[in-house]
Amino acid sequence: MDKNYSILQNEISAAVDGVTPLHMPGHKRRAAPCPGLPYAWDVTETPATDDLHAPAGMLAAAMARTAALWGAKRTWYLVNGSTVGLLAGIRALAGRGGAVAAARNCHKAVYHALELCGLAVRWVVPPWDAAFGVYGSVTPAQMAAALDGTPGAACAVVTSPTYEGVVSDIAGLAAVCHARGVPLLVDEAHGAHFLPLAADHGWRGGAVAAGADLVVQSAHKTLPSLTQTALLHLNGGLVDPAAVERQLDVFETSSPSYLLLASLDACTGWLAAEGPAAFAAWAARLARFDAAAARFQSIRVLCHGADTVQSHPAFFGFDPGKLLLDIGPAGAAALRARGFEPEMVCGQNVLAMTSPCDGEDTLDRLAAVLRAYDAQHAPLPALPPLPAPGESVCTLAAAAAAPAKTVPMAAAAGCTAAEYLWAYPPGVPLLAPGERVTPA
Repeated sequence: MDKNYSILQNEISAAVDGVTPLHMPGHKRRAAPCPGLPYAWDVTETPATDDLHAPAGMLAAAMARTAALWGAKRTWYLVNGSTVGLLAGIRALAGRGGAVAAARNCHKAVYHALELCGLAVRWVVPPWDAAFGVYGSVTPAQMAAALDGTPGAACAVVTSPTYEGVVSDIAGLAAVCHARGVPLLVDEAHGAHFLPLAADHGWRGGAVAAGADLVVQSAHKTLPSLTQTALLHLNGGLVDPAAVERQLDVFETSSPSYLLLASLDACTGWLAAEGPAAFAAWAARLARFDAAAARFQSIRVLCHGADTVQSHPAFFGFDPGKLLLDIGPAGAAALRARGFEPEMVCGQNVLAMTSPCDGEDTLDRLAAVLRAYDAQHAPLPALPPLPAPGESVCTLAAAAAAPAKTVPMAAAAGCTAAEYLWAYPPGVPLLAPGERVTPA
C-alpha cells in the first residue's frame, strides 16, 4: 500500500514547510539517525499543527472524519493504545469510590482502572465453552441481574469481541443498561474492524452501531495503523464529553506522536477509499479457508469449517477474522517451521489473527500447512474449565495497598490475593487482588 491516504500527513507537512523549529523534538526534522523513519513530519504542538488535548484545527477535523466513518457522535484519537481509553473512560464514568458491573473476562487494563479508582465491582462471569476452553458471551439477563444487585452502579463494562473472537449481544446489553440509566462501556480493542462498511461482509454487531455509550478500539490490532494507535468513540447522551477529555488529559501522554496520529487518519482514509473492496476480499479469503477447514479430520477451528457459531450455545456471535486452532504447542511449532508466527499459544489453543491486509494467498498457504498436520495427528482432549473466582473480601485498591507477603503456592489456599495472576496475552486475570485463594 504505497498511496498516501492521510489528509493529516499532508497538512502537517504543509504546516512545517519552510519553518525553522525552535521547539521539540530534538532531531529538528534534520537529523535522521534511523533511516526510513519519517522525521520530516514528526512534529510537536504548535498553532499550525493543533493540539490533541485541545483540538480545534487539523486534528479536530481528522477525528471528525473517523467518527463519521464509524457512525459515532464523537471520536478521540488515542496514542497510548486502548489502555488509555479504558482508564480514562472508566474514570470519567465512575469517578472514585463507587461501584460498577463488569465482565470477569475483561482485560487487565480494566482491572487497573478499577483499582486506581477504588471501585467496588460486581463481576459478571460469562458462560464457559467447554469445547475450546474459552469464555462465551455476556448475556443481557446476566447484566440485568448484576445491575439490579448493584444499586447506584456508575457503569457497566464488557469485552466484545473477546481475544478469541466471541461477540456479545451489545444491543441487548445496551438496552438493559439504558433502562436503568447506566452507561455501557465496551472494550472492543479487538474489533476496530466492526464498522458499518464491513457489516455486509460478515462483521456485524459492532458496539458503536449497537448503541454502546463508550467504545474503545485498537486500530493497530486488525487495521493498517501503527502500534499504540487506538480510538475512543462516544454515543448517546449518558456520557459527558468534557469528563472524558479531562481524564484523557490525565492518563494520556502530553506529547502525542504526530506519526501515530497521521497513521490513524491514514487508516480512516484507506478504509473510506478501499475498505469495501478490502473487506470483500478478506471475506473471500476466509471463505476459502473455511472450505478447506471443513475437510480437516482432527483439527478443529473455532466457528470455522465444520464448527459453527450454532455449535456453541454460550456464543451470541463470533468474529470470523479470528482463527482459534486446537493444535497445541506441537501444531504451533509446525506453523513456525513453515514461516507462520501465531498470535498466541496457550494450552491446546493457538490463535491466528487475520486482517484485511493479509496477502491474497496467506490463508490458502495456512490451510495447506494445517491440512498436512491434520493428516498426521490425533485430536486433542478438551480443556478443563477454569476454576470459579474466589470470594472477594475487599476492593482491588484496598488489596493492592495492604501489607503482603510471598508464600509458596501450596500454602496459598485460604489467603487473600495481593496481586494478579494472569496469562498474557490475553491478560484476563485468573485471580485478582482481594479475592480469597481457593484450592482450585
